[in-house]
Amino acid sequence: MSKTFIGCANLSFSWPDGTAVFENLSFTVGAGRTGLVAPNGAGKTTLLRLIAGVHEPASGSVTVDGVLGYLPQNLPLDGDRTVAEVLEIAPVVRALAAIEAGDASEEHFTAVGSDWDIEERARGELDRLGLGDVALDRRLATLSGGQIVSLGLAAQLVKQPDVLVLDEPTNNLDRQSRERLYGLLGDWKGCLLLVSHDRELLDRMDRIAELEPDTWRLFGGGFTEYEAAKEAARDVAEKNLRNAEQELKREKRELQQARERAARRASAGARSNTDIPRIVQGGLKRRAQESAGKANELHSQRVEGAKAKVDEADRALREDETIALSLPDTTVPAGRTVFHGEHLRVHHDGHGLFAGDGVDLVIRGPERIALTGANGSGKSTLLRLVAGLREPDAGLLTRADGRVAYLSQRLDLLDLERSTAENLRAFAPARSTTDRMHLLARFLFRAERAELPVGWLSGGERLRATLLCVLSAEPAPHLLLLDEPTNNLDLRSAEQLTSAVNSYRGAFVVVSHDHRFLADIGVRRWLRLAGGELTETGPPTD
Repeated sequence: MSKTFIGCANLSFSWPDGTAVFENLSFTVGAGRTGLVAPNGAGKTTLLRLIAGVHEPASGSVTVDGVLGYLPQNLPLDGDRTVAEVLEIAPVVRALAAIEAGDASEEHFTAVGSDWDIEERARGELDRLGLGDVALDRRLATLSGGQIVSLGLAAQLVKQPDVLVLDEPTNNLDRQSRERLYGLLGDWKGCLLLVSHDRELLDRMDRIAELEPDTWRLFGGGFTEYEAAKEAARDVAEKNLRNAEQELKREKRELQQARERAARRASAGARSNTDIPRIVQGGLKRRAQESAGKANELHSQRVEGAKAKVDEADRALREDETIALSLPDTTVPAGRTVFHGEHLRVHHDGHGLFAGDGVDLVIRGPERIALTGANGSGKSTLLRLVAGLREPDAGLLTRADGRVAYLSQRLDLLDLERSTAENLRAFAPARSTTDRMHLLARFLFRAERAELPVGWLSGGERLRATLLCVLSAEPAPHLLLLDEPTNNLDLRSAEQLTSAVNSYRGAFVVVSHDHRFLADIGVRRWLRLAGGELTETGPPTD
């Protein structure tokens, strides 16, 4: 019998306002690689936090057998923290340095314990994840989002875990970094449970677990096999729905026919019983009514049963809800310059991010631009320059009149203590209450979901909330800047985002490592930032 590494029994969890997430959820996860899928807001991230001990269940139990490594979706982004601090080895590194300097204090040996090779192990994990040139004393503020994700994973691998729980591990990773991650997880020998919307990663899993309300279902194979199984189940559900609808029509027809027969018998009986004493007539009438009533009740029960079958078959076919995005109706005249930057330079820790005389960038509406490049090349920094959230250390730039809407990959624009509804009110105060309620519903924030603090939401929900607020603010933006917009979005919502971006008529610049998304949104101009230089290229070939 295979060993159980993660066990959840009768697990229940609710938010402080009483909103239930799980009730009596039970499942086990054994050795091998398991991918967890479900729509945004179904509780995937919450479940991983319960397994990691970040949240406490209201009832039930969670057990983990072995050392646990947990990579959260939202990593600590305090820019003053060092790489060693994120790796949780800083005290040991300081103690080793003191011992090497000749300080034989007992406290240093206690701090080191058995971790005399901790620096070598840490450097080894950093090397495996493409961070071989990152010093242990380097600060997070100088790292890109993708480098921080890789660093967070390295921090878990240094623990030498038996159980690895990962929440969206490919977020912000460039192609090279993703390939390293795929290889690392392909060699994994322990228990792996991950949440991801990366089809290629999910296809490398041994099994797919589907999380539905209070239900855990397993499918053998990767995501392609899972989709085939779901499609086959859908075919069966469609057949069941057709059969149930036909049965309902038949039962309704038979009910109507039974009532008509009963009415005819009652009418014929009344005409033929004129010579029978009234007391006998009354008895015959009562028996006829009882017989007709029983027949009517029987057929009515059959109709209700057929209706229940139709409802059940319909539920089996019901699609997951998706966001109904519609971007502002903005038109930017062809050829109008919305941004012009010359010789832009930025320094991090005394080092120039852009080479030579800096980068030049001109954006003319309604251009569709993809900005590509490896993690750490400066893509997010360049977007912040365009958005006006950072001033260059050198160079000149001009922006046309009009609003620039910027969606940061760190999703740090909203007040985490306030609800989505409250944040929307702050971003779009001129909109009516009815209009804001309509917008909230279109982004799937209904009733109590709209009133939950943003800090309680899943990563995908937080992205939806940020998109809602940024895109609904007035006036409509003439330039849209999107930094990894498909991070944390479920696959159906990513398709909806694609449709919305395609309907937008302003200028936009998008940073993404999702090549499928970039191809689907009709990008016409490709820029690549590499080695500090910004160059015009064609679509990536990898």
